[in-house]
Amino acid sequence: MRKWILALVLMVALVPAAFGAEMTLKFAGQYPADHPGSKLMRDVASEILKRTDGRIAVRVYPGNQLGDYTLVYEELIKGTIDMALISVPSQFDPRLELMYVNGYVRGYESAKKIFAPSGWLFKKMDELNGRLGVKLLGFYVEGMIGTGTTKPAKEPLNPKVDKGLLCRVPNMDVYKLGAEAQGYRTITIPYADVYQAMQTGVCDAVNGFATTAALTALGDVIKYWYATNYSMECINFLMSKKVWDKLKPKDQKIIAEVMTKATLKSIDAAKALDEASMKAMEKKGIKVFRYSEAELLPISKAIAETWPKLEKKMTKELMDEFRKNLAPR
Repeated sequence: MRKWILALVLMVALVPAAFGAEMTLKFAGQYPADHPGSKLMRDVASEILKRTDGRIAVRVYPGNQLGDYTLVYEELIKGTIDMALISVPSQFDPRLELMYVNGYVRGYESAKKIFAPSGWLFKKMDELNGRLGVKLLGFYVEGMIGTGTTKPAKEPLNPKVDKGLLCRVPNMDVYKLGAEAQGYRTITIPYADVYQAMQTGVCDAVNGFATTAALTALGDVIKYWYATNYSMECINFLMSKKVWDKLKPKDQKIIAEVMTKATLKSIDAAKALDEASMKAMEKKGIKVFRYSEAELLPISKAIAETWPKLEKKMTKELMDEFRKNLAPR
């Protein structure tokens, strides 16, 4: 009897939000439990519970507990997982890599406008996900991506000047084109091998790392950090469209508002974290270069000139829309 009572107490303690709710949603995440993204998921769950007067509870499953992002996305399509904060796998539609295109965001103020639900990018990504049975709820911005080097880059803000450096880039066209448009020669090296490659001189620079990731993984090897903000680390808040369509209009409105708030909160948090990481870099002796969005405009324009090369994967129609709405001016 005591064992049964203890088991019941533990069960209630583990799922307090679900007790008495009309609906309990499974919310899958890819970050570890102690990551700021997972904390934001828990904040979202608490706010949804509060604003729906306890009618909708959300159980958070961080750290890939329900599977990696590809599996979770498949489950969102099926409706067997309700919500997620994950990267979007492009094998279902290559156009889902649209948000990873470089050059359309130069800072956090422009990010707030570009990622707003009223903006073109949100609506287009919602449309593309929606065709697969997934509803876009918002964006989670982890940080801006710059360039770390072991040697000084020549005229880092002038895309017409060869930087004199061989730069590691992720194995994606958007990053290769973005780095080369800035004047870097490129090489693809697996993430796990980047530190050794820079340490041994296989490459002189690295792109594809957000500021904090560069500090954590490469802080002992890079000597210079250029906060060029040519790209950003960003994943998506998503919901199964089958689940979304079951919600009452007033609950759809509540969840949409909560997710917009979460997007803005992530942007502010990422900005603060980037600055804290750059200060930590400086304490380690790394020379940090910060730039305004206006100063970064020539880089953005140079990268935008490479966008036609993405048309084979993204389609010309989509990239024409992208240029019309997001080309730097």
